[in-house]
Amino acid sequence: MSNSPATPPPGRPPRSRRLLTVSAVAVPVLLLAGGIGYGVAGRGGGDGGGTGGDDAKAAAPARTSAAPRPSPSPRGPLSGKVVVLDPGHNLNNRLHTADINRQVDVGNGRKECDTTGTETNAGYPEAKFTLDVVRRARKLLRAQGAEVRLTYDGDREFGPCVDERAEIGNEAKADAAVSVHADGAPAGARGFHVIMPAAVHAGKADTRAITAPSHELGTRLAASFAKATGTSPATYINGGTGLDTRSDLGGLNLSRVPKVFLECGNMRDAQDAGLLTSAKWRERAARGIATGVAAYLGGDAGEKS
Repeated sequence: MSNSPATPPPGRPPRSRRLLTVSAVAVPVLLLAGGIGYGVAGRGGGDGGGTGGDDAKAAAPARTSAAPRPSPSPRGPLSGKVVVLDPGHNLNNRLHTADINRQVDVGNGRKECDTTGTETNAGYPEAKFTLDVVRRARKLLRAQGAEVRLTYDGDREFGPCVDERAEIGNEAKADAAVSVHADGAPAGARGFHVIMPAAVHAGKADTRAITAPSHELGTRLAASFAKATGTSPATYINGGTGLDTRSDLGGLNLSRVPKVFLECGNMRDAQDAGLLTSAKWRERAARGIATGVAAYLGGDAGEKS
């Protein structure tokens, strides 16, 4: 996940994607693994999502969790359910390198507050993609009666940090949370994958109670996303199952509610990039997310989205 239009060197073997963290002096851009992407220097620390990042200001940033509650949703099969959608990264992160490079505690280690994310070879940013898809999914889930909250809605200077992204879901007591990303793997690697939390019990992280429900959420999401978009599970992650489990992502480690990361495709592959930059395909991706979440929360409700 990089904000540089230059094509990065080939990534390391497919285990996770690396996110790009911009250094304050514009030296070698580093793709960090928090956002799930491939990186120049190997698996890194951002919380992007596939092979790619998670908030703060030099002083103290305004907390998105304190934002006004959204307007009530109409009655529907998901009435009473709370869903938190987390659009990976922020277009302005590249302007706040010192802030997003700040280390935060993720329980079993420390990670960058956030990362810049990746982009297509033509310069279409991951952060723009994720916010658009999440807004579309919010509309679909609200139509089914769910209360939907975003970790940010284009209303912050940078971030939020990975720890705050998790805390927003925790404070909302979300029934399900999905962090949306796009990967930055080498060209030729194609497809989507879902990342689920491993059982982590260290420091302030304790995912033991959410690993099983998160796995169910991830399985439902993978199936619905494949059906809605017509795309296949990633060829480069976990034997092509489309499912991965990780213990190094702060956005998952610090969650106390069922949560997964969705890597919608590989921005560095020309074929995947063609899909990710299509508004029609992004609408299908949003439908896949809404359907999967609804299926997890309300069974057949997912098929009605």
